[in-house]
Amino acid sequence: MILHAETALLPEGWAKDVRIVVDAGRIVSIVVDHAPDGVAYGCLLPAPVNLHSHTFQRALAGLTEARTAGQDSFWTWRALMYRFLDRLTPDDVQSIAAQAMVEMAEAGFAGVAEFHYLHHPVGGGTYADPAEMSLRIIAAATETGLGLTHLPVIYEQGGVDGRALRALAAWLPRPLASFFLARKARSSSSYSLGPFLGALSGLALPACARVGLSRSGRHSVVA
Repeated sequence: MILHAETALLPEGWAKDVRIVVDAGRIVSIVVDHAPDGVAYGCLLPAPVNLHSHTFQRALAGLTEARTAGQDSFWTWRALMYRFLDRLTPDDVQSIAAQAMVEMAEAGFAGVAEFHYLHHPVGGGTYADPAEMSLRIIAAATETGLGLTHLPVIYEQGGVDGRALRALAAWLPRPLASFFLARKARSSSSYSLGPFLGALSGLALPACARVGLSRSGRHSVVA
């Protein structure tokens, strides 16, 4: 496929009459000051990245829009969100994430930073693989071809006032260190995960790790 843009934003800045050749979904050549050729566009920009996402909330849309006068707040929204999460299986989370990522791609996004705090089964306990839910998010990105920066996070308290986590939030990670140790132990993994927060319980961990997913499903990691 050949594209021609009157103007395009390239790494070195704005350029005019830009010819872009795309092969198998990848840009293979860019030539500036080229005569019009191919599919014409007025202006082309690099695809943006969605910098803050909780993909599971895509399926929550429509459940919290009704307001009760004088009674609703962030906390009442969160209570309903907890009830919603108590019904989600790993299959549900993967399907919802894939749907949300497809919609992001259709809107023009090339990647997403997924702040992920769903780590445990409904009712508490742990999965056989502590990273089960994270693996489902990565699988959704692999399936859809959307770039993913996966950011596991941990809730240590229920609010800025230091209140305890409610028992209802059994899917929140406690502790998170075991999650990363389990992933580190699997040396055959082709990707790496890092916590959004700093070191936990004296365990030295990277600030974050970027998981780049190409359309071929291959992973590249930059810690």
